[in-house]
Amino acid sequence: MKALSLFSGGLDSILAVKLIERQGIDVKGIFLETPFFSSEKALKYSEYLGLPLKVIDITDDYIDMLLKPKYGYGKGLNPCIDCHIFMLRVVGSMLQKEDAGFIISGEVLGQRPMSQNIRSLMTISKESGFADLIIRPLSAKRLRESLPEKAGWVKRGELLGLSGRSRRPQIELAGRLGIKNYPAPAGGCLLTDRVFSRRLKDLISASAVLERRDIELLKWGRHFRIEKEAKVIVGRNKRENEVISSLAVKNDIVLTDDSYPGPTVLASKNISADGLRLATSIAASYSNAPPNHPVALKMLRDSKAHRIVGYGKERGYFSQFMIR
Repeated sequence: MKALSLFSGGLDSILAVKLIERQGIDVKGIFLETPFFSSEKALKYSEYLGLPLKVIDITDDYIDMLLKPKYGYGKGLNPCIDCHIFMLRVVGSMLQKEDAGFIISGEVLGQRPMSQNIRSLMTISKESGFADLIIRPLSAKRLRESLPEKAGWVKRGELLGLSGRSRRPQIELAGRLGIKNYPAPAGGCLLTDRVFSRRLKDLISASAVLERRDIELLKWGRHFRIEKEAKVIVGRNKRENEVISSLAVKNDIVLTDDSYPGPTVLASKNISADGLRLATSIAASYSNAPPNHPVALKMLRDSKAHRIVGYGKERGYFSQFMIR
């Protein structure tokens, strides 16, 4: 018997895998990747466990779901219920090809009030289309018996009945299983991050189509919406300057200050002449040039270099444009 596990690399998904493996069942991890959550942790901890892991990029289909979630969003732009349905549906569609019998999920009843209460878990299972084939090993004894349990593929008595937000039972179980290397709890989904969510909402309101490059840019720098269809992004350190510069595309404007240390500034390709003047002012103001001082900037557009002057202002002036 073989099972497929949604595997994030977090402690709950690690323990869910181990509880099923202890019953002599082969497990293969599946990580479904988007710009909103990276496979880095899953890759690290699957290697630690010796767990075969398949990483699948689901960005395009995920964005379609993200824009119109049936069950809405959480506190950020996180469609948690729709997200879990979507992921279980993807993994369920892989069962036959992978010659696997059922799906493992590390969800814990009551751990997240919106998406992991009993009603939500039942909804997620039903709408995935694979309700009878989903096992949540950490809370199985508090949930309806699944087909693998009824058929004897999995011994229900060796599964757990955890509920609630405390991680103490998981930490104790990890100790009993000899698992010493696991990550501290942390939000791995950018859609739950307050600032990122606001930036994404702004992007959705300004763009007919969400492009992957524009989503990647949301992770870096300070963001200023200076016109309905134009934005300015300001690097905060050397690393951000490098990334922002690398993500520039044809007709984007990249501004740098050769005279004073300062940020790399990216302005949208569809910026107006007035918008460009504001962008140069932002570039001058966030450099180390003296306040209210004209600054000679290098402007790179479509691989062609130009010179342009930016007139600095007090940084507080730009707060009216900042997305935060």
